[in-house]
This record gives sequence, structure tokens and C-alpha cells, in this order.
Amino acid sequence: MSPTVVGLIGIAALFLLIFSRMPVGFVMAIVGFIGFGVLVSFGASLNLIAKDIYSVFGSYNLTVIPLFVLMGQLAFHSGISKRLFAAAYKFIGHWPGGLAIATIGACAGFAAICGSTNATAATMAAVTLPEMKRYNYKPELATGVVAAGGSLGILIPPSVIFIVYGILTEQSIGKLFMAGLIPGLLLTGLFVITIVIWTTLRPELGPRGPKVGFAEKIRSLLGLIETLILFVLIMGGLFWGFFTPTEAGAIGAFGTLILAVVRRNLSWKGFITSLFETTRTSCMILVIVAGATIFGHFLAVTRIPFDIANWISAFDLPRAVVMLIIILLYLIGGCIIDALALIMLTIPIFFPVIVNLNYDPIWFGVIIVLVTQIGVITPPVGINVYVVSGVARDVPLHVIFKGVMPLLAALIIGTLLLIPFPQLALFLPGLMG
Repeated sequence: MSPTVVGLIGIAALFLLIFSRMPVGFVMAIVGFIGFGVLVSFGASLNLIAKDIYSVFGSYNLTVIPLFVLMGQLAFHSGISKRLFAAAYKFIGHWPGGLAIATIGACAGFAAICGSTNATAATMAAVTLPEMKRYNYKPELATGVVAAGGSLGILIPPSVIFIVYGILTEQSIGKLFMAGLIPGLLLTGLFVITIVIWTTLRPELGPRGPKVGFAEKIRSLLGLIETLILFVLIMGGLFWGFFTPTEAGAIGAFGTLILAVVRRNLSWKGFITSLFETTRTSCMILVIVAGATIFGHFLAVTRIPFDIANWISAFDLPRAVVMLIIILLYLIGGCIIDALALIMLTIPIFFPVIVNLNYDPIWFGVIIVLVTQIGVITPPVGINVYVVSGVARDVPLHVIFKGVMPLLAALIIGTLLLIPFPQLALFLPGLMG
């Protein structure tokens, strides 16, 4: 069999095993190992799998992942997420849908110190859903807002997806972080506008909360201080080149720990739980990265990525049409496979095409994150919906999917705006030089 045929069989086997609910990282490693063995030799395949697993788990660049995950866990267990929501609630909770808008604001704030969509959704579900239930918010609005707002965790920096994309494509992680900032704020604004329109048309979805005095509003701003300190420290240091992304992760995690200890908000149990969850989440991510690395080497020897790039170029289509096709494929893929796994699988295939078409790799990274955000809230996978469902066990799954649909429109609009206006993503990275 030709390498291309073996590659296509491997890709088919990959999706078959993924649909059988095998862990994605192991599936990619197994298919890559067998495929490389068939095309080269199983002795070489054994050397490949040993080398790739060691290089991933021993990679200095990838240490940034557990550092930012630890930062998010410490922030959650020290109550930073609760204080973010409380501050937002005091200011806008009396608006129609005010608690839902406050949830979006808290999601954006927590995303700035977390980096994971699942963690942001799970954290905000635990913090905000009881409050919205207490004020008689309809489940479709409450759960839909948390699931969609949680997706900001991979767009507003720091972001695990940006880190992995940067390593795969050899792009500056610092510039990718900066590129996600304006689109992240834009998307937050679009979410807020959507909620305002939604609750104006259907006021029963999100009743007004009680008004709060001016003095209490000002006092609530104290709950934002930790988030602002950490965000300015990390993003400011990256922007001005004071430290690398890995050093930023270390400073962020250590700074979060110091703030939690100084304010006496972190219990010993919370600290141990943070370490445990960080280890569990980081191992899951690194196993996916290792599996994708092995599978990527298998794809390289099949030459399928280069064949696809040449095939697309042969059609001589306008590059905008090619980009729309790629976005459509990501939208479809995001509906059936986890965001990180999707990026690990597809970047080796589509990145050469993007380079050939002279698109900016930093801009493309933001586009990919936006499209995968759509995937985390769309059926049948919609991982954020399942995360929220795990917290709100009394809410049927179809109700949560119904609740994310209006916010899905905001995500699509945000993605479409970035295509004719790439400077939304490239302005801040351009200032870095």
C-alpha cells in the first residue's frame, strides 16, 4: 500500500476509536505507532514513541501549562472567582439579566488568570448557578451563559490552546497571548449585548436583582484587586519583554499563592486539592500532546499534509474561499472532538496551507481559538455543556444546549469580524516588535 492509503486508513481508525470513547491521547499514540511501524519499521516506531513521550514530558516550553493550570486552581480555591462575581453582581445585578451579565464579566476575569475553558466553566457554574437560581433565573439562560462564558478561558490570555498552538507552529506565545486580548474583550461585549437583547425580549428569563448602595459597590471593587495585579503582572511582563511565557506562568502561580496566603483565603485542604487537580489536568493535556506528536510524525511520513496543501493550491481558489473552507472544517470537527485534540490533529495539516496563502500565523491562531470556542458549546460533544450539566444535575442537557444558542450567534459574529479586520488580533502583537 502507498503511504497515502496507509495514512487515510490511520485517520479512519483514529476517528473510529475516538467515537468508541477511548482516551484521545492514547488513540493518537496507538494509531501513530502502528502506522509509523507499517511505513518505516516497528523498531523505528519503538524509538519514535520513546523519544516523543520523553521529549513532551521533559519539555521546558510545556512546563508553562501546569504553571498556568496551577495558577487557575489556586485562584479558585482562594475565592478569587467568587469575589469577581460578587463585584460584578453589585454593579449590574439590578439590570434585566444582570446576574447573567455579571457571570460573563466574572468568566472574563477568571479567564485572565486561568487558561482553560473547562476549568472556567466548572468554576463559574459552581459560583454563579446557585445565585441565579435564587433569583428565579430560567435554567436555559443561567446554564447557557455559564457554558458560553466559560469558552472565554481559551481566548483571553493566558490560554493553554495558544501555548500548544505556539509550540506546534513555532510562533511567539507572548504575541499569541496579546493577540487574544482585544478579541476576548470584543467577544465579552458581544455576549453582554446578546444577553441584554435576549432579556429585553423575554424579561421572565432573568428578573432584576436588588439594588446595592454606592458605598457597597465601591467596597466590592476590592475583590478585583488580586485579578488586576496578576493580569497586569503577567501580561505587562510579557508585553515589555521582562520575562518569557514560562517565567510568566511561574510568576503568576507564585503570585497567586502569595496573595492567597497574605489574605488568608487558602486553606491547607484547598492547597492540596489545587496541587492534585493541577497534576490531573496537566497529565491529561500532556498525554494528548504526546499522542498528537507521535501521530504527527506518522502523518509526516505519509505526506498527507503536504499533499493536501498542494491539492488545495492546484484548485487556484481565492485565499478567502480556502480560509472559509478551513474554518468550516474546524466548525464541524469542533462538534465531534475535544478542542485541544482537534488542534493537535489538524495544525500539521492546515498550517502549511496557511503559510502558502501568506496568512499571518498569529491571526490564524486567534481564528482557530474562536472556532474551537464554538465547538465547545455545540452538539454533539459540546464539552462545556457537559461540564455545566455535571454541576447543574437538575437541568436536562437539551435545556443547556438551547440556552447556548443565542450566545453561539455572538461567537460566530465575533469570528466573522476578525476575518475582514485582522488588526483586531494583530494590533497589540505589532506593538511588541
